[in-house]
Amino acid sequence: MNTPKRSLTVEDLKHIDVFSDPQSTPDGNAYAFVSTAANNDNDYASQIFFQALNDEEPRQWTFDDTKNSHPRFSPDGQKLVFQSTRSGVPQLWLLHTDGGEARQLTTFKHGAVNPEWSKDGKKIIFSAPLEKDDDVKDQQESSKQERDKELEEKRKQPLVVNRLNYKSDADGFLDDKHTQIIRYNVEDETFEQLTSADSDHHFEDISPDGQHILFSANLSEDKDYELTKDLHLLNLSTKDMRTLTNGKGQYGNARFSPDGSQITCFGHEFAYQGATLNKLFVFDAASGERTCLSGDWDFQLGDAMIGDTRMGQSENGPVWSSDGQHLFFLGTDHGATGLYQASLDGDLNELYKDSNHVFGFSYNDGKFILGISTPTDPGNFYQLDNDKKLTRLTDANREFLDDVQLSEPETLTFKADDGWDIQGWLLRPYGFEEDKQYPFILEVHGGPHAMYGQTFFHEMQLLAAKGYVVLYTNPRGSHGYGQEFVNACREDYGGKDYSDLMRAVDFVLEEYDFIDEDRLGVTGGSYGGFMTNWIVGHTNRFKAAVTQRCISNWLSFYGVSDIGYFFTKWELGKNLLDDPAKLWDFSPLKYAENIETPLLIVHGEKDFRCPIEQGEQMFVTLKHLRKEVEFVRFPDANHELSRSGKPEMRIERLNHITRWLDEYL
Repeated sequence: MNTPKRSLTVEDLKHIDVFSDPQSTPDGNAYAFVSTAANNDNDYASQIFFQALNDEEPRQWTFDDTKNSHPRFSPDGQKLVFQSTRSGVPQLWLLHTDGGEARQLTTFKHGAVNPEWSKDGKKIIFSAPLEKDDDVKDQQESSKQERDKELEEKRKQPLVVNRLNYKSDADGFLDDKHTQIIRYNVEDETFEQLTSADSDHHFEDISPDGQHILFSANLSEDKDYELTKDLHLLNLSTKDMRTLTNGKGQYGNARFSPDGSQITCFGHEFAYQGATLNKLFVFDAASGERTCLSGDWDFQLGDAMIGDTRMGQSENGPVWSSDGQHLFFLGTDHGATGLYQASLDGDLNELYKDSNHVFGFSYNDGKFILGISTPTDPGNFYQLDNDKKLTRLTDANREFLDDVQLSEPETLTFKADDGWDIQGWLLRPYGFEEDKQYPFILEVHGGPHAMYGQTFFHEMQLLAAKGYVVLYTNPRGSHGYGQEFVNACREDYGGKDYSDLMRAVDFVLEEYDFIDEDRLGVTGGSYGGFMTNWIVGHTNRFKAAVTQRCISNWLSFYGVSDIGYFFTKWELGKNLLDDPAKLWDFSPLKYAENIETPLLIVHGEKDFRCPIEQGEQMFVTLKHLRKEVEFVRFPDANHELSRSGKPEMRIERLNHITRWLDEYL
């Protein structure tokens, strides 16, 4: 007799291995990848694994309890360069693929990241944060004691701010360092700084003949007021630079064709501001002539899927075919992501797409390694052959998956009030019985220009394990349904996006009699936090709500968020002084007196995207009105708390959310 599987727990979050960044060997017979999991120090460790395609199990190549990532094989396949924090900050390390210990290549004071090989294997190109007068030939990594002392001294000094873009949710308060591109000579072990402008430079690719590098950067004198990012070509012999794009858009993910004559990239020119779909471009490397291949496509290029366990970068494309005649890339469509192929004439072909999340790929001469996650599998690697046959390569989290019962989502499509089709998914609770009634949770995603879909989501599964019916949908404003759909919430926050969500709740109450309509809850983060606040200010149908990293007041958001000075106008149509009355109308705080739903406010102390004052304003207002409200503040947590925050803090967050919902539902 089979033992029933147990329900998912909060603590399971710490025991899930998350795979990322598959990288094929040059001969195509093996690949490396990164596996990340929580460690015993309330942090994460990432290890590099290697697997030959004819081996049943991957082999672990790094073992120290730090972050090892970004593995890249030399063109002859005999060496692997990667980045590791084992010495304290990220540095480059070199490993021979036939065995032996890794050797440290860099000792840059502020670290070195994202290594890539030249095509002849004689050089490694990487990025490093440098101050204006730093000498790359004389870089010494500080000890932990030196770093701690420097940080302590910095905390004693006032911060002098004289630019608009002075803070970042990812990096905190910005200083005078900028990301520069460095070239390392493998044979004589020397370094050469290739860029030096007072801007961040993002290495894209090196030409097949090794004579040019391609990078993206905003080199405009007005860069503090612009969000553009251009593509630039740098001649490594003459140091002459040529800009390929026109200063009106954002471009990246760029690569030379195999013969070096063409360059491909993703990009757009803000036709719909932050809701603009990516386009696929090809440039003539000599003339700079640009061709758009995706003119009549109507889906997002790249991966716009939202999850709470995906860690580490993975390839989205575009990647050239070996003969230079096709491009491969991921695309986001109707709750799933897939692998696509485009010809240089713009003919589009779907190579692989199913009800799942392709989170990355590696290509080698007609064969692909795909990273795939599903709602009941955090992620594994598969080989996709020329005949589109899919072969599973890894078996990650087998013990966890054999032990835990996960809920398979039911895909729903319903009509919005104006007839638009809205897609969503419903999870039934653990131990579901048809003749019982269950409490219900509506989840609202952030962005808003992102997408829920067919990927593993620990939080959703946890709520189902706790006995809730869980509904998550993509209201208008979400990616996955074309340009008109993703643009439709701009200047209408709390309008038809709100009605889409309420219609979703109405639909499932009509269709499923096991949902208790008197025990409805709602939660969401970021834009989803805004919408949770908005919902409870406009209806009392929900008996519990949890607003996470929320927006409550657009008037103050404009000046306190790291993106407020442009995002406010992008999404609401006005800046602060343009029309303060309109921003107040869009602010959930305006409707606080209407709130009767018990509200839990969850916020990170170091959230610079939706700063904690947004939660403070809502809490103080509701408490002053003697409403049922509680405020949970997470120290040292930024906007990414739910996805990459400290493991113990992520667990505490989930404990507080489920505690509140259990109390009121």
